[in-house]
Amino acid sequence: MPIDVVAAAHDLVPALSERARQFDEGDFFVADNYALLKKAGLASAGVPLELGGGGADMAELAEMLRIMARACGSTALAFAMHTHQVAIPAWRWRHQKVAAVEPLLKRVAAENLILLSSGGSDWIGGSGKAEKVEGGYRITARKVFTSGAASGDILMTGAITCEADGTEKVIHFGVPMRAPEVSVADNWRTLGMRGTGSNDVVIDGLFVPDASVSFSRAAGHWHPVFQIIATVAFPLIYAVYLGVAESARDIAVEIAKKKPTSETALNLAGRMDTALRAAQMAHHAMIEEVGRNSPSAESVNEVMIGRALVASHGLEVVELAMELAGGSSFYRDKGLERRFRDMQAARFHPLQAGPQAQYAGAMALGLPIDSIF
Repeated sequence: MPIDVVAAAHDLVPALSERARQFDEGDFFVADNYALLKKAGLASAGVPLELGGGGADMAELAEMLRIMARACGSTALAFAMHTHQVAIPAWRWRHQKVAAVEPLLKRVAAENLILLSSGGSDWIGGSGKAEKVEGGYRITARKVFTSGAASGDILMTGAITCEADGTEKVIHFGVPMRAPEVSVADNWRTLGMRGTGSNDVVIDGLFVPDASVSFSRAAGHWHPVFQIIATVAFPLIYAVYLGVAESARDIAVEIAKKKPTSETALNLAGRMDTALRAAQMAHHAMIEEVGRNSPSAESVNEVMIGRALVASHGLEVVELAMELAGGSSFYRDKGLERRFRDMQAARFHPLQAGPQAQYAGAMALGLPIDSIF
């Protein structure tokens, strides 16, 4: 049965809102919220109907995350990492007829699995060591920014191996989180997004059979699969930051309406709404790009331009919201300073400001982008 993920997200908003401050102030992972999301069927929302999932499309998944983020940014961001790890193989199954992803997608649906991502810490360069041994590889790695690590079942990651000719390649595989060689550090103490539980995952000597390697690629260079990853993942991730910015705007407006109106307040409110509209338009363009179902260097450029615009305008929104609300915004019970802190994380996902500008510039000038990341 298809799942109305947008309605489900709206239904969860009261519970997510009520708990958000508790998770933030205590640096607690949003495990209780994950239980709600799984019960609502959202863990398998992006799995195609034919494979037992909810059949939600990209626009629906993005809207689901945006709504969640208005209530609890940490829940939405952590869950976005799972959501995009489901959406990517679902896209490949649907549009490239890749049968190899079927078992994973069926397991997500049947077992309510949570997938983890180390993409932000690995990205194009890769990280960790894969030593070639008989029948497979021995993995040693420390994967940072692994959102939702405590509740994850499989970490979708990779590691670098050195070929006989001295060249490096990255192999990609899934890590069973309950393997004895895998542990989760308790080191997530951060400015914002404190409830994401994005602790380091330590892999110490895990054996990965050759048959479990999904693909390999040259280290430090774009690969067609990473064009799919970038095109599909970031409209979902940045739906979260759009939701955070929207909620900050609404809180600030509610506070400002209770005070005498001034020319300064009008100016701040107008600038804030203009910045928010720019972020919304940029995110809409990201959704349109992924909807073209044609991942490429060009689609990566368009999505990453959108990512940069959602981040910069979203950061502008939360800054103006703090000013518009005035001194009361400094109090935690208003929830505005949490949105301000959560929004800062938008700076750190790939492609960050410098590489994104270089990538866009190289595309404009017709120069190679293969190693810009």
